[in-house]
Amino acid sequence: MSHVWRPLFVALALVAGIIIFRSFYVPKEFGVGEAGYMYGWHNPNNEQFWKDIKVKYKGSGYCKDCHTKNFTSILNTPHAIIPCENCHGPGTDHPDKITKLPIDIHRLLCLRCHAILKYPNSDRGKIRGIDPATHQDPNVECVTCHDPHNPTLGALKKTPQRFPVYEHEPAEAQGKGGAGK
Repeated sequence: MSHVWRPLFVALALVAGIIIFRSFYVPKEFGVGEAGYMYGWHNPNNEQFWKDIKVKYKGSGYCKDCHTKNFTSILNTPHAIIPCENCHGPGTDHPDKITKLPIDIHRLLCLRCHAILKYPNSDRGKIRGIDPATHQDPNVECVTCHDPHNPTLGALKKTPQRFPVYEHEPAEAQGKGGAGK
């Protein structure tokens, strides 16, 4: 009969140990909130900690006031669903400390969505794709011919040029032609 009682005592001791450990480890105010829940994920003692965390990504809505032309031009394109910070990087200190965000113009960024992938039962298969091995020179970045703020084939230029990706980018940095957005 001891083979039944011994595991039962071990299990009860384990449960008692967990309860004792929890009483020392979990703060008393943890989980007690206005909603009347006895237990939850809210700890009033660390609210200030979370308020002090600097937001890294600000969202596309943050960009629209200063970059109205690019923001409105992209709204009627398939790229409207892509947050600005996917290509332009996090807007953490922009424009206070960082006046110009780094722009990721690498071909691999575009290929994340535009490499041909055949998913017959997915909307992913509907995205216009390219074969990176045969589409242009693999060393040429997509922005040489395509304007990411107006990603239609009608906006494709016959002569390769670099599109300005900032409204206030100096003309000398835009390359020849300085095509608009």
